[in-house]
Amino acid sequence: MAWQQLHLQCEKANVDLAEALLLEAGALSIALDDAGDQPLFEPLPGESPLWDEVILTGLFDASAENGSRQAVEQLSHEIAAEVNASRIWLTAVADKDWEREWMSHYHPIECANDLWIVPNWLTPPKPEATNIIMDPGLAFGTGYHATTRLCLDWLTEQDLTDKVVIDYGCGSGILGVAALLLGAKYVYAVDIDPQAVLATNQNAARNNVEGQLQAFLPDDFRAFCAEQQVSAVNVIVANILAKPLISLAPYFATLIADKGRIVLAGLIESQTQQVSDAYSPYFALDAKHAYTAQEDQHWQRLSGTFTG
Repeated sequence: MAWQQLHLQCEKANVDLAEALLLEAGALSIALDDAGDQPLFEPLPGESPLWDEVILTGLFDASAENGSRQAVEQLSHEIAAEVNASRIWLTAVADKDWEREWMSHYHPIECANDLWIVPNWLTPPKPEATNIIMDPGLAFGTGYHATTRLCLDWLTEQDLTDKVVIDYGCGSGILGVAALLLGAKYVYAVDIDPQAVLATNQNAARNNVEGQLQAFLPDDFRAFCAEQQVSAVNVIVANILAKPLISLAPYFATLIADKGRIVLAGLIESQTQQVSDAYSPYFALDAKHAYTAQEDQHWQRLSGTFTG
């Protein structure tokens, strides 16, 4: 089966109308993409922010009457006029095994110091290495993002033997699992997204470290910490965003052990001073504190290793 794709660009105020018109015309699915280069920081669960200019792509069955190129082309002009589209165009898509197509984009990644990230459907290219077996699932943390890689590289340089680690904003659990494979005694993984908690538990099981890891939603973790009097964590890794990192500074200070270390990531360059200022009352900044990497024309920064 072949497919026709109708693409149109419009302002976000007209997206709901454009979606409704595409579905009414028989579109089988609709995708939304950024029409420019406007960053949207990670939303909270249930939030669906949009870019100012959006590209909608409606997928039509080319073998159906309403999916022929002529029919879709006629439709494109009608919808474009309704939503004041600034651009419209059509593309054809050949049929593929779509259930497995996404898997072709993932491959084993070599990190620092012989640490590898291996998709769970592939064989580790270096079995004797430290291999993290991962299913990206629906949570953040495949190892392809610059900040994830920087945190992983940092972890490989530490002596984690018998250390207790918090992976705050755990996503897929990749950093917590890595810490355990690198010698950590126990990991507490925390995320605001229930899907991330699920993915973290699943990936811990894939790597045979489920007995050393507990995953929580934030409120559940706070209750657990209060009940268990958790206050001697050796390492906290938080790869999230500047605003929550700033608000979490006093809380993290209650959890970290004397001489413990905290690594903060997920910032843009201009945010590092604000985050440093928020943590300076509680932690002493290591002189060798900053690692940077460029990705997709945005600077991501591992803002620091703080010791306290």
